[in-house]
Amino acid sequence: MTLSAFLAIWLLHLFAAISPGPSVLMSARVGVLQGMRAGVFVALGLGVSAVIWAAAALFGLALVFEAAPALLWALKILGGLYLVRMGWLMWRSADTPLDAAEAVTLPRSDLSAFRLGMITQLANPKPAILFSAIFLGTVPQTAPAWIYGAILAVVFANEVIWNTIVARLFSFDRSRKAYLGLKSRLDRCFGGLLALLGVKIAAT
Repeated sequence: MTLSAFLAIWLLHLFAAISPGPSVLMSARVGVLQGMRAGVFVALGLGVSAVIWAAAALFGLALVFEAAPALLWALKILGGLYLVRMGWLMWRSADTPLDAAEAVTLPRSDLSAFRLGMITQLANPKPAILFSAIFLGTVPQTAPAWIYGAILAVVFANEVIWNTIVARLFSFDRSRKAYLGLKSRLDRCFGGLLALLGVKIAAT
Protein backbone atom coordinates (compact mmCIF):
# COMPACT_ATOMS: atom_id res chain seq x y z
CA MET A 1 0.00 0.00 0.00
CA THR A 2 1.42 3.36 -1.01
CA LEU A 3 1.77 6.42 1.20
CA SER A 4 -0.49 8.41 -1.14
CA ALA A 5 -3.24 5.78 -0.78
CA PHE A 6 -2.94 5.92 3.01
CA LEU A 7 -3.13 9.74 2.99
CA ALA A 8 -6.18 9.54 0.72
CA ILE A 9 -7.93 7.29 3.23
CA TRP A 10 -7.05 9.69 6.04
CA LEU A 11 -8.34 12.76 4.18
CA LEU A 12 -11.53 11.11 2.90
CA HIS A 13 -12.46 9.93 6.36
CA LEU A 14 -11.53 13.27 7.91
CA PHE A 15 -13.92 15.04 5.53
CA ALA A 16 -16.61 12.50 6.39
CA ALA A 17 -16.05 13.00 10.13
CA ILE A 18 -16.21 16.80 9.80
CA SER A 19 -19.42 16.79 7.75
CA PRO A 20 -22.55 17.55 9.83
CA GLY A 21 -24.31 14.46 11.09
CA PRO A 22 -25.57 12.77 14.28
CA SER A 23 -22.06 12.53 15.77
CA VAL A 24 -21.20 16.22 15.37
CA LEU A 25 -24.68 17.23 16.54
CA MET A 26 -24.41 15.12 19.70
CA SER A 27 -20.89 16.40 20.46
CA ALA A 28 -22.07 19.99 20.19
CA ARG A 29 -25.06 19.50 22.45
CA VAL A 30 -23.19 17.55 25.11
CA GLY A 31 -20.45 20.17 25.05
CA VAL A 32 -22.84 23.07 25.59
CA LEU A 33 -24.91 21.31 28.25
CA GLN A 34 -22.37 19.30 30.20
CA GLY A 35 -18.99 20.72 29.31
CA MET A 36 -15.67 19.56 27.96
CA ARG A 37 -15.20 16.41 30.06
CA ALA A 38 -18.50 14.85 28.99
CA GLY A 39 -17.77 15.92 25.42
CA VAL A 40 -14.44 14.09 25.46
CA PHE A 41 -16.06 10.85 26.63
CA VAL A 42 -18.75 11.18 23.96
CA ALA A 43 -15.97 11.69 21.39
CA LEU A 44 -14.17 8.58 22.65
CA GLY A 45 -17.36 6.56 22.28
CA LEU A 46 -17.83 7.90 18.77
CA GLY A 47 -14.24 6.96 17.95
CA VAL A 48 -14.59 3.39 19.23
CA SER A 49 -17.78 2.83 17.23
CA ALA A 50 -16.18 4.32 14.10
CA VAL A 51 -13.36 1.80 14.51
CA ILE A 52 -15.94 -0.99 14.79
CA TRP A 53 -17.57 0.07 11.51
CA ALA A 54 -14.19 0.51 9.82
CA ALA A 55 -13.00 -2.91 10.98
CA ALA A 56 -16.25 -4.45 9.77
CA ALA A 57 -15.71 -2.84 6.36
CA LEU A 58 -12.13 -4.06 6.20
CA PHE A 59 -13.27 -7.61 6.92
CA GLY A 60 -16.10 -7.67 4.40
CA LEU A 61 -19.29 -6.48 6.10
CA ALA A 62 -20.35 -4.83 2.83
CA LEU A 63 -20.38 -8.28 1.22
CA VAL A 64 -22.64 -9.50 4.02
CA PHE A 65 -25.01 -6.58 3.44
CA GLU A 66 -24.99 -7.31 -0.28
CA ALA A 67 -25.80 -10.98 0.31
CA ALA A 68 -28.41 -10.20 2.97
CA PRO A 69 -29.87 -6.74 2.25
CA ALA A 70 -32.57 -7.31 4.87
CA LEU A 71 -29.86 -7.10 7.54
CA LEU A 72 -28.78 -3.65 6.37
CA TRP A 73 -32.42 -2.58 6.16
CA ALA A 74 -33.08 -3.75 9.72
CA LEU A 75 -29.98 -1.98 11.06
CA LYS A 76 -30.95 1.25 9.31
CA ILE A 77 -34.51 1.09 10.68
CA LEU A 78 -33.36 0.41 14.25
CA GLY A 79 -30.65 3.06 14.11
CA GLY A 80 -32.99 5.60 12.57
CA LEU A 81 -35.63 4.94 15.25
CA TYR A 82 -33.04 5.45 17.98
CA LEU A 83 -32.03 8.84 16.57
CA VAL A 84 -35.67 9.84 16.10
CA ARG A 85 -36.31 8.93 19.74
CA MET A 86 -33.35 11.03 20.89
CA GLY A 87 -34.58 13.93 18.77
CA TRP A 88 -38.08 13.60 20.22
CA LEU A 89 -36.71 13.68 23.79
CA MET A 90 -34.78 16.87 22.99
CA TRP A 91 -37.83 18.46 21.38
CA ARG A 92 -40.13 17.46 24.24
CA SER A 93 -37.81 18.89 26.90
CA ALA A 94 -37.19 22.17 25.04
CA ASP A 95 -39.24 24.20 27.55
CA THR A 96 -38.00 22.26 30.58
CA PRO A 97 -35.49 23.99 32.92
CA LEU A 98 -31.90 23.06 32.14
CA ASP A 99 -31.22 20.67 35.06
CA ALA A 100 -34.37 18.65 34.43
CA ALA A 101 -33.75 18.57 30.69
CA GLU A 102 -30.26 17.15 31.17
CA ALA A 103 -31.66 14.37 33.35
CA VAL A 104 -34.04 13.37 30.55
CA THR A 105 -31.86 13.57 27.46
CA LEU A 106 -28.17 13.43 28.33
CA PRO A 107 -25.71 11.31 30.29
CA ARG A 108 -24.52 12.40 33.72
CA SER A 109 -21.40 10.22 34.10
CA ASP A 110 -18.26 9.50 32.09
CA LEU A 111 -19.47 5.97 31.33
CA SER A 112 -22.91 7.08 30.17
CA ALA A 113 -21.34 9.82 28.01
CA PHE A 114 -19.05 7.22 26.44
CA ARG A 115 -22.01 4.90 25.90
CA LEU A 116 -24.04 7.71 24.32
CA GLY A 117 -21.23 8.33 21.84
CA MET A 118 -20.97 4.65 20.96
CA ILE A 119 -24.70 4.17 20.47
CA THR A 120 -25.04 7.37 18.42
CA GLN A 121 -22.35 6.17 16.00
CA LEU A 122 -23.55 2.56 15.90
CA ALA A 123 -27.10 3.74 15.17
CA ASN A 124 -25.93 4.70 11.69
CA PRO A 125 -24.73 1.68 9.67
CA LYS A 126 -23.90 3.85 6.65
CA PRO A 127 -20.26 4.37 7.76
CA ALA A 128 -19.67 0.69 7.00
CA ILE A 129 -20.72 1.33 3.39
CA LEU A 130 -18.66 4.53 3.28
CA PHE A 131 -15.59 2.78 4.65
CA SER A 132 -16.03 -0.05 2.15
CA ALA A 133 -16.08 2.47 -0.71
CA ILE A 134 -12.98 4.22 0.65
CA PHE A 135 -11.05 1.00 1.24
CA LEU A 136 -11.97 -0.56 -2.10
CA GLY A 137 -8.98 -0.27 -4.38
CA THR A 138 -6.79 1.43 -1.76
CA VAL A 139 -6.24 -1.39 0.74
CA PRO A 140 -4.75 -4.48 -0.94
CA GLN A 141 -5.94 -7.87 0.32
CA THR A 142 -2.33 -8.78 0.99
CA ALA A 143 -1.72 -5.76 3.25
CA PRO A 144 0.05 -6.67 6.50
CA ALA A 145 -1.72 -6.42 9.84
CA TRP A 146 0.07 -3.20 10.78
CA ILE A 147 -1.54 -1.44 7.80
CA TYR A 148 -4.98 -2.38 9.11
CA GLY A 149 -3.95 -1.19 12.55
CA ALA A 150 -2.71 2.13 11.17
CA ILE A 151 -5.95 2.70 9.25
CA LEU A 152 -8.07 1.98 12.33
CA ALA A 153 -5.86 4.28 14.41
CA VAL A 154 -6.38 7.10 11.88
CA VAL A 155 -10.16 6.56 11.94
CA PHE A 156 -10.18 6.67 15.74
CA ALA A 157 -8.01 9.80 15.85
CA ASN A 158 -10.09 11.65 13.26
CA GLU A 159 -13.34 11.00 15.11
CA VAL A 160 -12.04 11.72 18.60
CA ILE A 161 -10.05 14.84 17.75
CA TRP A 162 -12.74 16.47 15.62
CA ASN A 163 -15.64 15.74 17.99
CA THR A 164 -13.55 16.87 20.96
CA ILE A 165 -12.91 20.15 19.15
CA VAL A 166 -16.65 20.53 18.52
CA ALA A 167 -17.47 19.81 22.17
CA ARG A 168 -14.79 22.28 23.29
CA LEU A 169 -16.09 25.06 21.07
CA PHE A 170 -19.59 24.60 22.45
CA SER A 171 -18.42 24.27 26.07
CA PHE A 172 -17.13 27.84 26.39
CA ASP A 173 -19.06 30.09 28.76
CA ARG A 174 -20.04 32.34 25.88
CA SER A 175 -21.53 29.39 24.01
CA ARG A 176 -23.36 28.21 27.12
CA LYS A 177 -24.80 31.67 27.81
CA ALA A 178 -25.98 31.95 24.22
CA TYR A 179 -27.58 28.52 24.53
CA LEU A 180 -29.35 29.42 27.77
CA GLY A 181 -30.79 32.51 26.15
CA LEU A 182 -32.21 30.52 23.25
CA LYS A 183 -32.73 27.12 24.90
CA SER A 184 -36.24 26.38 23.66
CA ARG A 185 -35.46 27.26 20.05
CA LEU A 186 -32.09 25.55 19.99
CA ASP A 187 -33.37 22.36 21.63
CA ARG A 188 -36.13 22.13 19.07
CA CYS A 189 -33.55 22.75 16.34
CA PHE A 190 -31.20 20.08 17.74
CA GLY A 191 -34.06 17.62 18.25
CA GLY A 192 -35.62 18.26 14.86
CA LEU A 193 -32.31 17.86 13.02
CA LEU A 194 -31.48 14.65 14.88
CA ALA A 195 -34.91 13.21 14.12
CA LEU A 196 -34.62 14.19 10.45
CA LEU A 197 -31.21 12.52 10.25
CA GLY A 198 -32.75 9.39 11.78
CA VAL A 199 -35.52 9.40 9.18
CA LYS A 200 -32.97 9.93 6.40
CA ILE A 201 -30.85 7.01 7.63
CA ALA A 202 -33.87 4.72 7.80
CA ALA A 203 -35.27 5.80 4.44
CA THR A 204 -32.15 5.79 2.23
